[in-house]
Amino acid sequence: MAAKRRPANRKKKGTASPGKVPWLKFALLFCGLCLLAFFALMQAVRSGVFGALPSEEELSSIQHEQATLVLDRDGALIGKIFAEDRTNVRYTDLPRHLVQALVATEDARFFSHQGVDGRSYVRVFFRTLLGRDKSGGGGSTISQQIIKNLYGRDRHGLLTVPVNKMKEALVAQRLERMLKKEDVLVLYFNSVPFGENTYGIEAAAQRFFGKPTKRLRIEECAVLVGMLKANTTYNPRLHPEASKGRRDQVFEQMRRNGDLTATQVDSLRKLPLNLNYTGGDALDLYGYFVKHVQAEARTILKDLGKKNGRPYDIEKDGLRITTTLDAELQRMAHIAAHQHLAVMQPKLNAELKARKARTAWEKRIGRRGGPEWKKDKREVREVYDHAARRLDTLSYRDSLWHYHTLLNAAVLMMEPASGAVRAWVGGNDHRYLPYDLVNARRPIASTIKPVVYAAALERGFHPCTYLSNDKKTYAEFDDWAPDNFDKDTTGGQVSMWYALARSMNRPTVDLYFRTGVDTVRSTLKALGLPTAQADKPAMALGAMDISLREIVPAFGAFAMKGQVVKPQFIVSISDAQGNVLYRAKKPKAEQAIAANTAADITAMLQRAIDQGTGGPLRSRYGVTIPMAGKTGTSQNYGDAWFVAYTPGLVIGTWVGAFDHGVHFNSSQGTGGSLALPIAGKVIKQLENAPELRQRYIRPFLLPADHTPDLDCRPQREADFIERMINDVFDPSRRSTHDTTNAERRNIFDRLFKGKPDQAPSR
Repeated sequence: MAAKRRPANRKKKGTASPGKVPWLKFALLFCGLCLLAFFALMQAVRSGVFGALPSEEELSSIQHEQATLVLDRDGALIGKIFAEDRTNVRYTDLPRHLVQALVATEDARFFSHQGVDGRSYVRVFFRTLLGRDKSGGGGSTISQQIIKNLYGRDRHGLLTVPVNKMKEALVAQRLERMLKKEDVLVLYFNSVPFGENTYGIEAAAQRFFGKPTKRLRIEECAVLVGMLKANTTYNPRLHPEASKGRRDQVFEQMRRNGDLTATQVDSLRKLPLNLNYTGGDALDLYGYFVKHVQAEARTILKDLGKKNGRPYDIEKDGLRITTTLDAELQRMAHIAAHQHLAVMQPKLNAELKARKARTAWEKRIGRRGGPEWKKDKREVREVYDHAARRLDTLSYRDSLWHYHTLLNAAVLMMEPASGAVRAWVGGNDHRYLPYDLVNARRPIASTIKPVVYAAALERGFHPCTYLSNDKKTYAEFDDWAPDNFDKDTTGGQVSMWYALARSMNRPTVDLYFRTGVDTVRSTLKALGLPTAQADKPAMALGAMDISLREIVPAFGAFAMKGQVVKPQFIVSISDAQGNVLYRAKKPKAEQAIAANTAADITAMLQRAIDQGTGGPLRSRYGVTIPMAGKTGTSQNYGDAWFVAYTPGLVIGTWVGAFDHGVHFNSSQGTGGSLALPIAGKVIKQLENAPELRQRYIRPFLLPADHTPDLDCRPQREADFIERMINDVFDPSRRSTHDTTNAERRNIFDRLFKGKPDQAPSR
């Protein structure tokens, strides 16, 4: 047999092909270079090449900005004042299942590492940095996330991701050398953002579930922890389905971490999302009041120094401001106003359309209209109406006309004895219409008449004084000829109580002249009302501008035996630790008018409710409790007023448009039709609520030595001799016989002794 040949080209064992390097050497070399680059970059970060790292001293002094909380009389949240919406918690406030949900979802080895999870860090390095796979997750520990939330991230070009990760790792380790794990968790929960300018678990718990953190249920904790991955995407109010799905993923992570059983997870998955959202929208009904509280608190805090000598920052120091507001009364007033305006607005719109008011308005505005007016672009706009905020396709002019013709309402409720403001509705919507109408001075109309009558009583008049109801032209006042609202009610004389109860104009002007300007002015001043128009007789009919904030305390004096108290808003201010910084003193009551005067005015205004212009309070709304009150309707129905009171509460309401030219041309614009119904709805609800009734409804108490005397005929005719004497000796007034102590003189005294000196006229 022929011998076998060996292949000539067979290689020797262990030899390599020329020009080729084994792949293992490349791998080792690459790894070595990567490690070298890693440690070099780490050292550069540690040494501050990419910016100084926070020191341990700086980390130990971390103080979160906290929102100041505004609370009602019972401690319920009604508003926040903040740069960032945040309220800090302690570890004892954190439910066990909240901690478990966070650890299971965000950092499963939290309790075993020292700020950096090596396994997660390697994963991030290879998947996110080298693999450019952002879906691989950040892998940051809870401590690293704290550093990111507190200090943010800088840009460093291609090195942005590794540099920031290294910074966070180094500072996280530094942080955990200083803090216990429990303290790290507290720091995290107080700093993490939840969107909607909400920071920290406490603010989030209040916003989405209307409760403090310590009362959160396990499913609620899972929703909030689930939001941490993407707080907008998993916002339970905006995206409920996505939020529920993310919540269920948190349950599954808790099961994997041994915190829940499979059976528990199955049960929890079946639970629906039950939100009790109390975000910015939910607190809007307190917006006008909170804005005023904020301004007053700033003034108070200006005089209070911190221990370090710096003034308090109301937006960052987490203060607690307890106020006088009764949230239940506020809600009732807010709802009543919106419900009533929703009924009246279409009626006003119909009247405006019938008289072609928009055509005249566009002609007037068009003369000075700018580019937007001329372009009149139609687009989808978010608008307010009395039913709700809504999206609508409107032109620019449509939008302007909508707000131009909008009826607005304001309500102020105050305890007359303490001045405590219990409800403050400054307008329709604080976000869209922030101008506070409680503070706005508007023509007060007949609501001022009780003040004029109080001035007369102070001068010595009596509820049974008879006043002239004759038609009169006052030449010295530009031929002014006031008339009664009911023009058929003319001639003869009417008793003082009847004139006020029926809100009659002619007798009121007669009374103004007989009382005298000085007495009227001093009474206005004593009750805290403006006096600039006191020398103009038209003021007796309401031709002067007064705000709800001014007229409500004045009526409170009628309820409180003549004592007037300024409105009170703030009860106390505490710091974030609960230390009381300020406590309001008991307000000082000023004796503005005599107790007997206040009792007589109250008796007359009770008749206004029972028999006069305030009658709908009883007939339409079924109010049965003792009430005194007065309506008011300004010229051309531009302003509608109603103020009513008991010794426990004064309620004032105003309704009108911003522009005095927008108004009803019918009785639907009167105070009895437009303003009284809001008060009627509130008072009836208050009457039917046992707790509120007990708190605010109290009987009228008379002075020990005085009982109002209204026992006289409402009307009478003056006799011939009286009319003649008045015409001859007092031409500025007619038929003015009265029975007051001040003017109770017989006809011969008046004939031979001249006119009484207490009734100067112009």
